Amino acid sequence: MKTKIYLCALAALFMIPQAMTAQTKKKAKKEVAIQLYSVRDILNRVDNKDGKCDPAYTAILAKLAKMGYTGVEAANYNNGKFYDRTPRQFKKDVESAGMKVLSSHCTRGLSKEELASGDYSKSLEWWNQCIADHKAAGMKYIVAPWMDVPKTLKDLETYCAYYNEIGKCCNQQGLRFGYHNHAHEFQKVEDKAVMLDYMIENTNPEYVFFQMDVYWIVRGQHSPVDYFNKYPGRFTMLHIKDHRELGQSGMVGFDAIFNNAKTAGVENIVAEIEDYSCPVMESVKKSIDYLLEAPFVKASYSK
Repeated sequence: MKTKIYLCALAALFMIPQAMTAQTKKKAKKEVAIQLYSVRDILNRVDNKDGKCDPAYTAILAKLAKMGYTGVEAANYNNGKFYDRTPRQFKKDVESAGMKVLSSHCTRGLSKEELASGDYSKSLEWWNQCIADHKAAGMKYIVAPWMDVPKTLKDLETYCAYYNEIGKCCNQQGLRFGYHNHAHEFQKVEDKAVMLDYMIENTNPEYVFFQMDVYWIVRGQHSPVDYFNKYPGRFTMLHIKDHRELGQSGMVGFDAIFNNAKTAGVENIVAEIEDYSCPVMESVKKSIDYLLEAPFVKASYSK
């Protein structure tokens, strides 16, 4: 009987480190921001107008932080505000929830007149205020989330020069400027140059980085890792996206992507859940859990 008790006690002792390890693993933190477009269905219903701060808005930020997200990327800059909050209010809202303001998706396209003349000084005036607002909100990056496929290489060249100038303005204020791809950038302009390749090759790395959306690269029938190797160091940020919840489709190849993040030049990762197979908050929770549990995702990529 004594031997039996001894063996049970010994087994329990062996189980304690394993339980502690599992507990530690569960609590392990990783730097993962979330694109707030992921929870747009909820944020679109909040009312922050006229100086109000909707409790549903602060609650969603608190829930994201509790899940394990450490930062946010905004997608709602309009008239000098983010989600109807002033830049300083937005910064305070996010930080009070326990996260940091990392980046924002916003842009201003060029008019036909600007493309024809090559004079985009009017648009750069808009950017001066935009950059000031993002700086006040504590942003580190501003990312242009979209650009139509230009009709001519001349127009694409003008856009590259325009992005270089925006990047210069951002650098002067301590921010960085980047471009986020979809799949249409694999189209050829004038049947000569692949749009994405041309943009990477004709923008200055000092002024313009690229935020690779890994899902859209795959949907465009290309390999993220191939692009890392072709243009090393150009992909400062990654948009981690899948068909729905992260890791569920098996089509993206996240292990290879993260294992080659150093070659890409990755400093920050942002999860974006654009579609869901379950309620939105459950979906974003499953997605952060996947990244926190994945052994190939490092705790931090920041330098």
